[in-house]
Amino acid sequence: MIGFSDHFSYYRSIISYTLFNQTMYTQLNQDRDNLSSILDITKKQSLDFLSQLPNRSTVTNISTIEASVLPEEGLGTLATLNMFNDNIEKLMVASAGPRYLGFVTGGTTPAALVGDWLVSIYDQNTQSVRGNGDVSAQIELNTIKLILELLNLPHVYMGGFVTGATMSNFTCLAVARQWLGKQLSQNVALHGVTQSYKIIAATPHSSSIKCLSMLGIGSSNILMLDTISEDRESIDVQLLEEQLIALNGEPALLISSGGTVNTVDFDDMHAISLLKRKYNFWWHIDAAFGAFAACTSEYAYLLKGWELADSITIDCHKWLNVPYDSGVFLIREEHRYLQVETFQNSNAPYLGDPLENFSYLNFLPENSRRMRALPAWFTLMAYGKMGYQEIVLRSIANARLLGQKIQSTEDFILLAPVRLNTVCFTLANNDDPSKLQQFLHRLTASGKVFMTPTVYKGKMCIRAAFVNWRTTEKDVALIFDTMKSLIVK
Repeated sequence: MIGFSDHFSYYRSIISYTLFNQTMYTQLNQDRDNLSSILDITKKQSLDFLSQLPNRSTVTNISTIEASVLPEEGLGTLATLNMFNDNIEKLMVASAGPRYLGFVTGGTTPAALVGDWLVSIYDQNTQSVRGNGDVSAQIELNTIKLILELLNLPHVYMGGFVTGATMSNFTCLAVARQWLGKQLSQNVALHGVTQSYKIIAATPHSSSIKCLSMLGIGSSNILMLDTISEDRESIDVQLLEEQLIALNGEPALLISSGGTVNTVDFDDMHAISLLKRKYNFWWHIDAAFGAFAACTSEYAYLLKGWELADSITIDCHKWLNVPYDSGVFLIREEHRYLQVETFQNSNAPYLGDPLENFSYLNFLPENSRRMRALPAWFTLMAYGKMGYQEIVLRSIANARLLGQKIQSTEDFILLAPVRLNTVCFTLANNDDPSKLQQFLHRLTASGKVFMTPTVYKGKMCIRAAFVNWRTTEKDVALIFDTMKSLIVK
């Protein structure tokens, strides 16, 4: 039996080790001393990868890797890098490459890459704009200002960086939920959801529906209105107004599409902005990638009127071409008190104006935050409005070029006009979904191009989304030639 003295001796030995053995662990100490050479090796590997990116496979044929076992003694960084290169590096696909057209995936501009590298170097926990600790929140607020200027939005929005469109939608809809509650004399943040709310949309993204579930509103409690016609995905504004009239002043939440994922169709923002002046509803726009149309004179009309929205979702790892993960929420400053009520940290009460002594701790879900704004700040400052206008217009031109090539052949059918940067198509003379799946499998297996399946108007089809800054006409030609070569007659 172990007695008290045995326990005492054991714990005394631990305390003695802690007090008198403060030497840094050997591998950690060596890596610190050799960090310069380690980073040089990593830099060379990174540049080699980027130089080969256009020719790197867009898919891997390896679906599993051997699970690592935690070593008793650490291997050190270089040995671990070698292990990574031997076992894992080959699994890395060209998702940031010019012919990766699935999931609306952007690349990483050189400036964004530099910014992202420095995020890890400086390792800030972005919360406050002043006071103790870092002030990286000032950089974030300034980057939001730059985004507003890029998109020609008024400086009436407070914004911040989150992981992507899903968390942006979550943040915006959480504040909308608090607004709905207050309209009905309820404090949802304090007491929870006690009744159902009126949620209206036509073609919401799946992430918005997911957020309704996470927020306790319920993913099935959404009124889906018809679109303006069978071949469109934008909401019928006349039906919307009829629904708002029927509510007779009861508050509602409208989720608008600022570019649907299949055909990049936009709800009529101008018409909805006129309804916003007449009826009692929170207007949320999911403009994950469509928002960037606003930076061009040619396509800004698609978003005319969106400046009256209560909240807007934007994805930066799409058309802004910064690394994953990066999204932005924009919420009108007039709702800042609702935002604080929703996200205020319980041990950090506010006194006075929440914009004074500002801290993101009380304005969004996360308490611990990476400095996600820095890559966006770098790329916006490096390339400016003209740089992003060129990226957006070239992406649209590439999408239209692929659409024209598809229409020029009898092998494929273009299912919708190429309105912006996405091409939605299927095989010609094909009523068998398995044949389309087989074609897409062959296309993906080629390693030259990556596209994703989708469902449009109840029909399985293929979607190609152009947002990568690297993609050129030559890539489009290679993409289409690959598609043609894989047709089975």
